[in-house]
Amino acid sequence: MMNNIENDTLPSDDNSFAKLPDHLLVEIFIRIPVTEWAQICCVKRQWANLFRGECLWRAALDKTYPSASHAKRWPGPIPRGLSQRRFAALYVSRHIFSLDGEIDEIVGHAYLYLKEQLERSTVPPPSGILHGTIIDQFIACGKSRDMAHELASQIWLAVLDNLEENEHTFLILKRLAQEGDVFLPYPYSRSIKVQWRVFEKLLTDFRDCFTHVDYYDVLACAKSKFQPIPSAWLGH
Repeated sequence: MMNNIENDTLPSDDNSFAKLPDHLLVEIFIRIPVTEWAQICCVKRQWANLFRGECLWRAALDKTYPSASHAKRWPGPIPRGLSQRRFAALYVSRHIFSLDGEIDEIVGHAYLYLKEQLERSTVPPPSGILHGTIIDQFIACGKSRDMAHELASQIWLAVLDNLEENEHTFLILKRLAQEGDVFLPYPYSRSIKVQWRVFEKLLTDFRDCFTHVDYYDVLACAKSKFQPIPSAWLGH
């Protein structure tokens, strides 16, 4: 069934299902586990088009997160977006952060914003700008400085843990590790936990990606920030 999208046909046994109107297909698809939606898109071009449209995502949002339809638009630099974006943000909030309440969607949007900035940009903005944008978003929504800083730290840690292990991620982490120290007032300074996780991933998960010179440059940066450093970070 995975190749049927090429000729836009279904096996004869499924022809009656293929003739269902779009609004009935939407009602069926939103009741299927999200983990199977990517496969559904590969079965038939008509179905793939449904997942590109607003109608299916609005229905999925109403069914899965009924309170989302009552949520007010919020101020701040990170926009809410259309139904597909909102669904993704709420899905992230529920499955990565396990949060409840109005803050859920905002946390999910901040996570998606940071992850996309790091993954899709050849040269992402400096971490201070990314972190500051997230802090501004939470403060604009009425969160205290302490809560904004804690939420932003959780988002950074979750994003770092969910980046793909590839050359682009290695280069991004190395750039984050070698950024010069810039004094930023609290809560706009990144937490020590986030800085630690950057070096931890570089010097353990990506150690084999280093040249000899680059490894010792990053290790020197780590030693300038943390004392003592773990023995697991040593050796190349």
